Amino acid sequence: MDILSTSQGLLFTLLLKVGVAASMAALLARWAVFRRVLYAEVRDSDLKIKLMLFLTPALAISVLVRLVGPPYKFADLMVEGSFLLGLLGGRVVGPLGGSIVSLPAFFNHEWLAPAVAAIAGLIGGLIRQAIPNKDDIWNFGPFTFLNFPRWLSRLARRASVGWEALPLIGCVGLEVGRLLLGHAAPTSWFFFIDAQNWWSVLLLMLATVMTVAVPLKIWNNTRIEMNLEQHQRLLLKARMDALSSQINPHFLFNTLNTVASLIRYDPDQARVVVLKLSNILRRLLRKHETFVALQEELNFIDDYLDIEVARFGRDNLQIFKHVDHNTLEAFVPSMLLQPIVENSLKHGLAAKLEGGQITIRTALSDGRLVIEVEDNGAGIPEERMPQVYVDGIGISNVHERLRVLYGTDFRMQISSRPGAGTLIRIEVPELVTEIPGAN
Repeated sequence: MDILSTSQGLLFTLLLKVGVAASMAALLARWAVFRRVLYAEVRDSDLKIKLMLFLTPALAISVLVRLVGPPYKFADLMVEGSFLLGLLGGRVVGPLGGSIVSLPAFFNHEWLAPAVAAIAGLIGGLIRQAIPNKDDIWNFGPFTFLNFPRWLSRLARRASVGWEALPLIGCVGLEVGRLLLGHAAPTSWFFFIDAQNWWSVLLLMLATVMTVAVPLKIWNNTRIEMNLEQHQRLLLKARMDALSSQINPHFLFNTLNTVASLIRYDPDQARVVVLKLSNILRRLLRKHETFVALQEELNFIDDYLDIEVARFGRDNLQIFKHVDHNTLEAFVPSMLLQPIVENSLKHGLAAKLEGGQITIRTALSDGRLVIEVEDNGAGIPEERMPQVYVDGIGISNVHERLRVLYGTDFRMQISSRPGAGTLIRIEVPELVTEIPGAN
């Protein structure tokens, strides 16, 4: 076989080897449990065992595939995989996992395989231990060697060390040691891909680096995605907490003003209002809930409206409810209706001397929950309609919460006639058994 043919065969084998490593990494990254193992940078014994349970079978299979025959030399990831186990799991997981991975080769009479795999895992574990910030391991990439000029410049200025150089040095050292051992030991005792000249040695080193670095990069992308998801969840919770904190003080301020007014001319009614307020506060002081059943939300509104009826008088404020019984188990955002009802009272009915009415309707339509709150108050002036979603606390708050929770999968429509009243219609997905974002 001529040199060109040999060179092509070596290059093809090494490219397939990197491809096998990348495929294995991408396949493992699809498992949610494995992603959680990767995300936890400080791993306890349980996580280390899970890491071994995922990686060692895959790596052992790669050795078995190579044992099938010479055409499958590219499949063997024993040394590189053991080194990866050490980098990710430490100096105990690396040697132990490497020894397990090498068992197919050992039973094939490759007597040095367990020792080589254990040493590769130990080197990976020692490198992990030597790196102060474990996140630097994830900076190791296929082309990390291109950073050598920058590392030398840092050392010359006595600046920080590029710790990602350690895995690179470890990969190069492993390949050099594998070549030296392969030429010194009996051929059948240890498997390695031989090199005929200096550039073949460079290709082998590059292949070893990429076989370790490519899985790390794939898994690091998975970690970044999980980190972004975690930050989005925290941001969502922070935004919901901030929006809820806008509602509660605003509501309590108005309720306490009502109590203060009643104390002067009707102490008994003030006592009733205080009891109703205690029911409301008991609900507000419970563990924060993003979603609640519509039945619970309506009960909350009943207590709130009892307070407002006491404030306005039964002759001046009437409440009508047309509630579809099938909607009571549907889940809605907590404190959804109270700001709307409060807005109707404050801006729609406060100036109306008599005959104030609020009507609440609920219904199901094509798998969606429809809620309407209508009043016969002063209405919204036409010039203010474009700003109604951004001005004030009530309507703008509800609209923002719906947008945060449902994205674009909701509708909130406001129709108003000056002097005749306002209708607010909300349409959201019907949530009964599955509650996205619920605590």
